[in-house]
Amino acid sequence: MPDAEIRAIRAILAASPRPPDLPSRRARLDAVFGNFPLAPGAVAEAADADGVPAEWTSVPAADTSRAMLYLHGGGYVSGSIASHRSMVSHLGAAAGIRTLALDYRRAPEAPFPAACEDSLAGYRFLLRQGYTPDRIVIAGDSAGGGLTMATLMALRDAGETLPAGGFCISPWVDLMNSGESMAGKAEIDPMIGKAYLDEIAAQYLNGADAEVPRASPLYGSLTGLPPLLVQVGTAETLLDDSTRLAARAAAADVRVTLSVYPEMIHVWHLFHANLAPARAAIAEAGAWMRWVLGLPPY
Repeated sequence: MPDAEIRAIRAILAASPRPPDLPSRRARLDAVFGNFPLAPGAVAEAADADGVPAEWTSVPAADTSRAMLYLHGGGYVSGSIASHRSMVSHLGAAAGIRTLALDYRRAPEAPFPAACEDSLAGYRFLLRQGYTPDRIVIAGDSAGGGLTMATLMALRDAGETLPAGGFCISPWVDLMNSGESMAGKAEIDPMIGKAYLDEIAAQYLNGADAEVPRASPLYGSLTGLPPLLVQVGTAETLLDDSTRLAARAAAADVRVTLSVYPEMIHVWHLFHANLAPARAAIAEAGAWMRWVLGLPPY
């Protein structure tokens, strides 16, 4: 039986159902998660990543020579720096590094491939700031996890030096929404279902083929990518996106760590203030980032 903490989170979600219109959906995400506290001592500072709105966060003890580029979730249509600020600051604190979160362009105002264009700009901005690729991790949740994979693949295809690693939380990597868990987990996922994913996929794709790897990284080659960490909960309709991604990465000789958390819902990390498994996942991610970035364990 799910423990009291995750039952309480489910109750919060049930009391705040997704609104029917996009502006209200965007406002709801910012309202639900935007008031969570930053990591102790963390400071947030607005930035312009070569035309892409962004935000630095850092704790006093952070190694500022290393950085995480963070790509928020929200199905490419919602989510923001504000909704993910707290979680991003805690991930940075767990790794002991600086973070740069991007407010990449969202659909339907800016459909595919605008988000990937902005994530590439964010990575190249870090390079111009003096960060070497071996001192950068690209990370993201949900759509941002898919965007993390798309960005890594685009950099590889362009012949650019890849970052030290890619970290994905509950990644959405198949915009065909074809995984068996779409049906198998539909009754227990309180966050997202296939009908909603089909709706926002259409908004993002705007007529593009859902199987294009830059939109659905699951259908592209993963050969040559850096080490990956994929975290997912068992109560997710997107569970199979993570398991299939990890399997394809392993088949392509990519070093991949798949970490599956029992009873956890989509991007449970956002509830870190009230949920012990969220804090555990953030700690795991921090340790992994320190490893790929060549930092000693805490």
